[in-house]
Amino acid sequence: MISNREFDVIIWGATGFTGSLVVEYIYNNYKNKSLKWAIAGRSIEKLNKVRLNFADDTIPIISANSDDLASLQSMVKRTKVVCTTVGPYALYGSNLVKACVESKTNYCDLAGEVQWIRKMIDHYHQKAKSNNVKIVNCCGFDSIPSDMGVYFIYKNALKLNKTICKIEMRVAGAKGGISGGTYESLSNVNKEALKDKEIFKTVINPYGLNPNGEQSGPDKHDLRKVKFDKTSNNWISPFIMAAINTKIVRRSNALSGYLYGKDFEYDEATLSGKGFNGRLKGILMSIPIAIVMLAKPGSMIKKIVDKILPSAGEGPSKKDRENGYFNLRFYVTYKDGSNSVAKVTGDMDPGYGSTSKMLSESAVCLAVDQLNGSNGVITPSIAMGENLLERLKNNSGLTFNIKHL
Repeated sequence: MISNREFDVIIWGATGFTGSLVVEYIYNNYKNKSLKWAIAGRSIEKLNKVRLNFADDTIPIISANSDDLASLQSMVKRTKVVCTTVGPYALYGSNLVKACVESKTNYCDLAGEVQWIRKMIDHYHQKAKSNNVKIVNCCGFDSIPSDMGVYFIYKNALKLNKTICKIEMRVAGAKGGISGGTYESLSNVNKEALKDKEIFKTVINPYGLNPNGEQSGPDKHDLRKVKFDKTSNNWISPFIMAAINTKIVRRSNALSGYLYGKDFEYDEATLSGKGFNGRLKGILMSIPIAIVMLAKPGSMIKKIVDKILPSAGEGPSKKDRENGYFNLRFYVTYKDGSNSVAKVTGDMDPGYGSTSKMLSESAVCLAVDQLNGSNGVITPSIAMGENLLERLKNNSGLTFNIKHL
């Protein structure tokens, strides 16, 4: 990354719902600090409205278009970091990554699209490494709590001189629905996977985002049914974000040189409770996930789901965002047979409130912190490690705790 740039951060997609939340967060938390930032998008008129509603007229505005590579290149050359909320990234993100890699500009996004991230790895990882650029995907609810949660547990294990054997993440509670952008991205993943067998293989491979030649290990496919979990002593059901989160955690392990271990095991699921009611709740919770994941493009079921779920650019009220939360438990087994339970929580709804704060702090971290030398198409923990962990705890409303049993 080149240090002498006009801006520290440009927020790309500032006129979208999540983008406007990022603008609001950066303005409220960094307006009296030395951060130099701007907002960008296609429409000057809409950018002016965002600036009026969420910031002030001192914030610079930049016009560019995701289909116009030259306009993107002109934009990214002006900043140290591009922070983008424009998805689905498979449709609108590739040119921006290309421009950032070529212009030696760091980048962070909210992508949870396995097939697109794989494509970016194959196309740009080596060049980004050569150019000393950090291209960091998954800087929202997918997959920072999972990736940084495991990183936190690993750092704690080092202090205790323990070696991790297995981590089982369980969603203990969450309030806040799936975002319109996330649903649109999931729909596009399914659409592409149905058309292309290679994409389908990548999506279902537990190690699909690992470096080439390192795409195997002890983990199997993500949970697809309701079952009793002896570790948590609860019934568990599938977690819709496991498909991306688990792969990001495994990529972090591989990129670190397998600091978690070559035989490290990791999975995710949702706690549904004990007894008959727990099992029934798990079944009921699984039905919407199955419908979303299995609804084929153009089908009547897909059309019904499209009407029920929010569209991209839509989101909950400020009150609903502030009343949301998430609570994740990480059941840790060490090689010596001992155990711990770690907990990661967020103080706002996961899809919008917490996500916008996590992405914002990722962007600022990439722009102003002294980070390690890891470059390429990489994960949050590999790119930012301890610096990001401290920002999440101090600024983003996340907590990281661990109890040894």
